[in-house]
Amino acid sequence: MPQPTDAAPHVPVLLGPLLAAAKPVSGVWLDGTLGAGGYARGLLEAGADTVIGIDRDPLALDMARVWAAPYGDRVVLVEGTFGRLDEHAGRPLDGVVLDLGVSSMQLDQPERGFSFVRDGPLDMRMSQQGPSAADLVNETAEGALADILFHFGEERASRRIARAIVRARAAAPIRTTLHLAEIVASCLPRPKPGQSHPATRSFQAIRIAVNAEFSELVNGLEAAERALAPGGLLAVVTFHSLEDRIVKRFMQLRSGRAGQGSRHAPLVTPEAPRFTPVTRRAIGPDDQELAANPRARSALLRMARRTDAPAGPVDRAALGMPLLALKGEG
Repeated sequence: MPQPTDAAPHVPVLLGPLLAAAKPVSGVWLDGTLGAGGYARGLLEAGADTVIGIDRDPLALDMARVWAAPYGDRVVLVEGTFGRLDEHAGRPLDGVVLDLGVSSMQLDQPERGFSFVRDGPLDMRMSQQGPSAADLVNETAEGALADILFHFGEERASRRIARAIVRARAAAPIRTTLHLAEIVASCLPRPKPGQSHPATRSFQAIRIAVNAEFSELVNGLEAAERALAPGGLLAVVTFHSLEDRIVKRFMQLRSGRAGQGSRHAPLVTPEAPRFTPVTRRAIGPDDQELAANPRARSALLRMARRTDAPAGPVDRAALGMPLLALKGEG
C-alpha cells in the first residue's frame, strides 16, 4: 500500500475504472481486503446484490459492522484471509476485488506499528496474531534478515542494514518504529527533496515477511480463479513493483499470453485460458484522482474476466515471485 500521509486517509483507489469495467455491477462480489470498506460500499452503491467482505484484521470488521448495518444482509462479513476466499464465499462469484498491502486505516494508527511517521510499537501484524515485526527484527539471524530486506524490499544496502540492526539489538531490543527507522536511516544517504524516507524499503520488506504477503497473494489469485463464475471479474490493485509483477504474470499465464518466458518465468505448456484480459496494460490514477488522493500515486489496477475453463494450480516459479517467497515466505 502507499506510504503514510495525513491526507485522504480512507479513499478507495481506482474505484472508478473498476466500476466502469464491471458495469453493469450485479450479483455476488467479494472484497478480499475489506479495510475501511471503500470498495465494498462502492460496489453496493453501483448495484451489487451482495458483497462478501473479508479481512484478517478484527478491527476492520468491528468498524464494518457499523457502516454495513444499513445494507442489512447485502453485506456478509468474514474474518479470515483472502487466500481462502473461495471457501469463505461458499458460492460462485461475479467479481473479486483485492486491494493489496496494508490499509490506510492501519497506517494511520501508530499503535499498529506499520508506519514510521509517528512512533509506535514495532508490530505490523495485520491479523494481530503470531510473531510481530519486533520478533522478526530482534530474533532473525543477520544473513536471513539481509535476505528479507533484499528480496522483499529490493534494498541494495540490505547487508549493511542487517548488520546495523544486529549491532543495535545487542545493546537493547528494538521495540519501536522510530528506533528501527533511525537505525536504517543511519546506514543510508540523506534523501534528496522528493525522495522517500530511507527506511521505506526496509519497512515494506519486514511487513511483507511478517504477514507472508506474497504467498497469500498467490493463494488468493488461485482461490479467485476457483470461485469466479464464467464472466466474473478479477480486479487487483497493487502498490509496488514486486506484487504487481506477480499479478501481471498470473494474468498473462492464465490468459495464454505468457510469451517466451525468461530465466525467472520459464516456458509453460499452453492450456485453455482461464481468464481474458480486460485491458492490455495496468490502469493508474489520473490527475484528478491524484489531486484528491495523493496516496494513489503508485497504484496500478489490473483486471481479467474468468472463462469457463477448469481452474487449476499455477506454477509459482513462473510468477516472478521473489526467491525467498518461493523457498517459504514468512
